Order: sequence, then C-alpha cells, then structure tokens
Amino acid sequence: MERAREHAVDGEPGSPALRPEPAGITLELLVHGVGGTTPEEMLNDPRTVRITGDTTAAVFRRADDTDAEEHPGDHRDGPVREAYVWCNLTSGNGARALWLLLLPFMVVNLAHWMRPATHGRGRAVRLYGLLVRLAGLTLTVLLVAAACEVALDLAAWQCAGTRACVRNHSWLGFLSPDRPDAGWWSQPGRRLALAALVPAALTTLLWYLSHRTWSAYESQRPMARAAEHDEESDGTGLGRPGFWYGRRLVARLRAAHTAAGFLTVAAAVGSSAARHDRAPGGPAVLDTLGWLLNATCVAGGAVVLWVVCRRGRSENRIDRGRDRTLVRGLPLGSIALLALTLVYAGWSRPHWHATGRLPGDLTFGGLTLVQGLLVIALGVVARALYRTDPRVKGSGPAAGDPLDTRTAMRGFAGPAVAMLACALGGVMSGGVSQRVADWLDGTRHSIPGPPVLLTWQASAIPPLLVVLLALIGGLARGTWRLRRGESLAVERDYPHEARDSARTRRIAGTRAMASLTDRAPLMVGVVASVTLVLGAGTLAGALATGDAPSEAARGADGFVHGAAETAQALGSWLIGLGFIVFVTWGRRAYKDPAARRTIGILWDVGTFWPRAAHPFAPPCYAERAVPDLTWRMATWTRATGGRLVLSGHSQGSVLAAAAAWQLKPSVRKKVALLTYGSPLERLYGRWFPAHFGPAALASLHREVACWRNLYRRTDPIGGPVRLPGDCGPEVDHEPLKDPLAYGRTERQPLPAPVLGHSDYQADPVFAEERELLLARLLPEVPGQRPGGDAQGSSGRSSE
Repeated sequence: MERAREHAVDGEPGSPALRPEPAGITLELLVHGVGGTTPEEMLNDPRTVRITGDTTAAVFRRADDTDAEEHPGDHRDGPVREAYVWCNLTSGNGARALWLLLLPFMVVNLAHWMRPATHGRGRAVRLYGLLVRLAGLTLTVLLVAAACEVALDLAAWQCAGTRACVRNHSWLGFLSPDRPDAGWWSQPGRRLALAALVPAALTTLLWYLSHRTWSAYESQRPMARAAEHDEESDGTGLGRPGFWYGRRLVARLRAAHTAAGFLTVAAAVGSSAARHDRAPGGPAVLDTLGWLLNATCVAGGAVVLWVVCRRGRSENRIDRGRDRTLVRGLPLGSIALLALTLVYAGWSRPHWHATGRLPGDLTFGGLTLVQGLLVIALGVVARALYRTDPRVKGSGPAAGDPLDTRTAMRGFAGPAVAMLACALGGVMSGGVSQRVADWLDGTRHSIPGPPVLLTWQASAIPPLLVVLLALIGGLARGTWRLRRGESLAVERDYPHEARDSARTRRIAGTRAMASLTDRAPLMVGVVASVTLVLGAGTLAGALATGDAPSEAARGADGFVHGAAETAQALGSWLIGLGFIVFVTWGRRAYKDPAARRTIGILWDVGTFWPRAAHPFAPPCYAERAVPDLTWRMATWTRATGGRLVLSGHSQGSVLAAAAAWQLKPSVRKKVALLTYGSPLERLYGRWFPAHFGPAALASLHREVACWRNLYRRTDPIGGPVRLPGDCGPEVDHEPLKDPLAYGRTERQPLPAPVLGHSDYQADPVFAEERELLLARLLPEVPGQRPGGDAQGSSGRSSE
C-alpha cells in the first residue's frame, strides 16, 4: 500500500479537519468485502494517501483529494472517495496461521449469536447464552485433555513404560524404567509430571493468543453515547453503546478457561498418583495429600463454573470494569495448584509401575455426554424462543403457525452449529491421539493405544461421510434440474440474441450454483443431526463393550464384523489424513501470504461477532472496524456538514450496517447506504435473526437517509434485503444483469465475463444508483417538516 503522507483526522477542537466548510461536499466511504483488496484498487488510482489509521486498518484517499475539505468547490462534480481497508485485521502476519487451532472455539462462538429473535423472554435468552458458554468450556477441557492423552498417557505412561516402544524411540530412553541405568525420571509419577509441561504449555499458548488479541481488538472503545432503544423496539442489539466493547467479559472468560486448562492437567496428573496411593499398603501421608489436592481441583472447577455462569455481556453501556483480582488470581491459583500436584506426583514411589492406560475413557466419555446434553438443552431453549417470535406465534391463521420461513432451520441453527463445534473438537482431539499412537507404535500393538471411545468416534466418520455424500448427491441433482429451469430464464433475460447453448449453460449453471447458499441450512441440519446420533451410538458402544469396534463385533455376523473392521480402519486413516492436512495447511499459511489470505476469508465470516461464548476464539475484527467507521463518519459530518454515502460490498456491507446503527440519530439521518453483493439478509438475516432479522433491517431502513441494495442472481453470497411491504422495492434494485452482454456487441466486442460476486462497480447501474442516493441527500430546508414531500422522495418511511 503506497503511502505518500499521512493526515490525522482525530476530531479534536482546533484540528484543521474541524474547520466549518460550505455545505455541498460529498463523501463516499467505501468498505471492501471478504478477502480484502488494496486502496489502489478500491479508488482506481495508483497514488493513494493514508489519511487516518495504522498499518492494521486505515482510511485512504486519492492523492489529489487529500485537501478536499479546504477546496469544496473543486469536488462538486462527484463525491470525494475514501477507502476503509481492514483486511489485515484477519490476514496479517504469519502468526494468524495459529488461529487454525481455534476453529472449534470460533464455531461455538457463532452458535451464541444464532439464537432466534424473540421479545420479552429475557431469562430464556440468558439461559441460551449460558448453555453456549458451558459448551465452549467443555471444548477447552476437551482440547487440553487431548494434549494430556498424547503427552501423559501415550508418551510418558505407555510408550516410556514399554521396552519395545522405547527401543524405537530413543529420545524417550531417559524415561524408561527397563534400562540398567534407569534414571531419576523413570518413575511413573515423575514421567507424568514432566509430560504435564506439554498440555500446560498449550494452555499458556491459548492464554497468550487470547490476551494478545484482547489487547489489540477488544481495547478499542466505541464512541460514548447514551442508549437509544432496547432490543424490543428496534429488533437488534447492534446499536447498543456497549455491543462492540466486550473487554470485561472476554477477560473474565479468559481467566476461567485458562484456569480450567491448568486444572485439567492437574487432575490428570494428580488422579493417577492418588489412585496408586489409595491402594492397600500405600503411604498414608501421600494418600491424604492426594485427597486434598483432588478436592482442591474440584473446588477450583466449581469456581470456574461460577465465573462462566455468573455474568454475560453488558451491552446497554460501555462496561469499563476490570475484575483485576479475578482475572489475575484465578489463573495464578490454578498454576499454583498444578505446581503442587506435580511435586506430589513426583514424590518417590519405587513400587509404582505403569500398566495399561490412564483412565481416559471416563474423561472423554464424560465430556461427550455433557456436550450432548448441552446441545439437546440448547435445542429446547432455542425452539421455545423461536415459538415466541411474533412472526411465528399468533400471526397466522392459527396460533403457532410457522410463517417465518427465512430463519435458518426454524430456530435450530444455534444448537446445530454448537453440535458441529463439539464434533470438530472431537475430530481434532481424536486425530491427534490416533496419529501419535500410530507414530509411537505403528502396527506392532506394543502399547494399548488411545482410549477406546476415541477409536469408536473415529469409526463413526465413514458412516457420516456416506450420509454427507448422499446429501451432496441430492443437492447436485437438484442443482442440475435447477440449471435446466434457469436456461429458460437466461433466454428470457437476453431476448433478440443469437442462441449459444454453451453460453446459456454457463450462465444458468452459475445461477444454479449460487442458489446452493440457500440450501446450506439443510446440509448443516442433516450433518448435525447425524453427528448427534452417531455420537450417542459411539458413547454407548464404548461404555457397553469396553473394546474397539472390531473387537466388540468379533463373533457377530460376518457382514457386521467386516463393516466394523472397515469403519475402524478407514476412520483411523481418515482422521489421520485430516490431521495431516490440517497441519500442512497451517504450515503453508504461516509461510505463504496467499494461503494466509484464504484462511483470512474464513475468519472474515466467522469472526465478525464478539467473543461472547469462548475467549480463545479468534478475535472479533468488528470491535476494531465498527468503531473506526463510526468515528470517521461522525467526525467528518461534524466537521463539514456534508453528505455521506456509506458504500459496502459483501462483508463490508455488514460492517457498514453495524457502523450506521452505532451513530447518533442526528448523524444517521445524514447517511445514505449503498450495499452490493450483500449477505445482510441472505446469510446474516437467516442465521442470526436476533440481530439482522426483518425488524432490525426495517429499523435500519427507517433511520438512515436512504438505502439501495444491488445484487445478482449469479452471486452466491449477496442477495436482496427482502424488507416487508412497500419498503422492499425502495431498497432492493431488481437483479443486475450478469453478464452485461450475452454475446458480442458494439460496447462489448469481446465476451463479457460472468462476474458473480465481484466487480459490482463495473455495472453502469452502480454509478446511476449512487447518483440517485446523492440526489436524495438534499440539504435540509429551514422550516421543512420531517414528514414532508422531500422526505418521501428520499426513500425513507415516515417515523
């Protein structure tokens, strides 16, 4: 990004930018979408200047427009264009590759924001948030437990205690008790204490990533202002002063989850030593100390649960509380308990020998059971909230008629996504355990291997893939049939054109493929439901038999035994392959900026929302971007009194809408909104109805000066806003033609490309609609009533 010079626009009295200027100057503030771009591309000029911001996110202008406020007469033919570039918030340096480790945490955080829209059910809303936070806590414990399984059980307990395994891994030789010169570390308790440093280091890494991003993202304070509406009046909480300032909650949750990680390590080490000390003839002092340490772990777990359950988000005000005692004391206390546990486990026990496995089945089985119960409870609460939505209950011919067909999965989107987050955490945990076990032992069966439950869960992957392939096949068949129908529509859209069957099929195929976005709820619902059923089946099978699927099916019908063996072998191979791909992708993303940008696109969609359910999720970039946009619009309108068009593409339109909600009403009415390729209704309105539902979008339409939305049928992301009643045509332009020309024409002598989600500004309609928005932003006439004709022509409903 070229930077000729920098101009600060800080909005302070005395700043040159705050000198009153004659009305008439117009600003178009462009916000890019997913994947990012450069200011040169956004402004269509190779010479750009950063006027405010830093290397992470900044506002740019053309070099010729840097002093536009001082010469407003030179810019009456068109708006002064500014570009807000925020792509480095999600795809910056190589450390972003580590965010792949946080994928399950990001997914469960999305589930928090997917609750159905409701009115007057505050307790149920809080219960919904509590259940998601508890599900997030189980994911932290699951990840740390998986690290304990690898380091403590497979490496330190099983392999280091087996002569054949140590022979093939000489780096574990100093831990082996079978060597003539067995050292100080050869006792099982000391091996466990040393290996505990691995999961402890993982917990520390998670804390570091969360704290580092917390300091950079959640520390950005939005503009201070009083709350205007409650959720019931405007249909969304995005306009609340404290919505984009979750610093206090993230700090509390980070302390709780960090403590939970260290307590998990302490419990894994301490329970193993205590089990030996409780045996007949064990040392009484160590037995008593083991009971005390385990009781302290339980008490610490109760404190963690209390912290997670006690407080949710504070949105009606900017919460500047710190809770420093809790934020510092809880992790430090858990570290102290872990240190005492390691000393206790490392105490000399000459007659202690490692046999079998550590009790991992109980741990992983308990976590699987708790996660399943939380998802079921979340589904019950979500359904209850969905039924209380006025669009669903009491608005149809009969009470309870489900007329709201746009909400994804009829309110079950949150529970389904939470289920997928738990499954993703299980796959990652099982994949690591299976691969490490295979690496340590290969096919020699010299060590018992990972817990039986993890083998059952890996065996469930092939049946899930069969269901997924069948679902994909059904969607492919539907898409093919839809393409045939779209071929006729393409011919109607381009009359008087010489027919080209290949061209028609390509355009129709692009339209049909774009429609797959609207069928995503079906795929998510089916996969989540099957995952829940398979998860329950694997848990029941592991607990009932105590053996791996192939062993449990021995003696059964030949087909059943063969299917069990095949599922177990294929599942182990698939989960290992997935782990290798995951690690390879992370390594490539660390070194390759292009791959890192691809990962950034995933985070653009997944990390828009604040970290309300999991503090280790990737940071919310909107907590930096929304205040940036709000400050820029507020200071510019106050400084110049000019007109402003907020122009957002794709994910940028979501940021634009969120920033508009954060403006004061007096400023909001000076802003026109131009969105194109926008997922506001198609994705966010369907999946996050509590904040982007019809009531929220209708409220935004009433409160801004005017709003136009552009979309194409070939766009897989953007779509119409679908406001109810007469508001719809005021906002949604009819679908743009794509491609602009079917064949070769005087204006298009070469074949025009099918643009899909990109290059909206290449369509002449874009410039026309922008000019219409500028024309509607007329200066206020003294004495004119708000409900007069001028307002009616502006595209806003009367308030």
